[in-house]
Amino acid sequence: MKELTVISGKGGTGKTSILGSFATLSNKAVICDCDVDAANLHLLLKPDVQETHSFIGGVKANINLELCSKCGSCEELCRFSAIKERQVNPYACEGCGLCYGICPSGAITLNDHQSGHWYVSETQWGPMVHAKLGIAEGNSGLLVSAVRKRAREIATERDIPLIISDGPPGIGCPVISSLAGTDMALIVTEPTRSGLHDMERIIQVAATFGCQAAVCINKYDLDTENCFSIEAAASKLDVPVIGKIPYNQTLSQSLLQGTPVTLLGQNEGASAITKLWQQVTGLLGV
Repeated sequence: MKELTVISGKGGTGKTSILGSFATLSNKAVICDCDVDAANLHLLLKPDVQETHSFIGGVKANINLELCSKCGSCEELCRFSAIKERQVNPYACEGCGLCYGICPSGAITLNDHQSGHWYVSETQWGPMVHAKLGIAEGNSGLLVSAVRKRAREIATERDIPLIISDGPPGIGCPVISSLAGTDMALIVTEPTRSGLHDMERIIQVAATFGCQAAVCINKYDLDTENCFSIEAAASKLDVPVIGKIPYNQTLSQSLLQGTPVTLLGQNEGASAITKLWQQVTGLLGV
């Protein structure tokens, strides 16, 4: 089994559009959406949800008013100001457990908190595991791990040789959870100064996991000077640039229609992504 994770140093580079097209090009793959904070791959692939599971992302404090002695210690010592007048604000509570530990009357309990949901679905191109984190909820890295674990189980159960994952942007905890144990990281960037900077950062993060890394430059023809700088920086870091996708109105139309660009007939964008997919599968050996 091989795992490909498509990531980017920043949001908006087009990695979800590319991953959605990859799903249509793969003969047999488990599709995984690890961008749980802003999940949108389902808008392209339109999965049919088969299973829905709750995600417990942590605990929240609760005060039993009948047992509370009104000493005020919990409110005084809570550094998140989550307790006011013996009431816990669940949005401010971080579940650290300090109030539970110092309450002299045992009036405080820590209860499991549902932070979101994860799903097992079927698409036209194979099984898909995806998730949705609740508004202002945390522990997205833990949810990414749960999604990837289930994707691996499905791949094993159905003897599917490849998992393709849409990773989150940036370099934080969910990105680390997406890269751990993956075979290849495809880094999607764009020809801007911020694109160059963020690409260099995410390459350094990927290097710590020992996975194979490669770069794709989306909308490369909008700024040839920055495109050259990105290629030079990637070469210096010993990471190959295996794809360059031109700016194309068909790609924009595919987003408006909620359809992968590879399903819109012959066009420049689909051709570039198909060539990129061939490069990826060649490096992965699948």
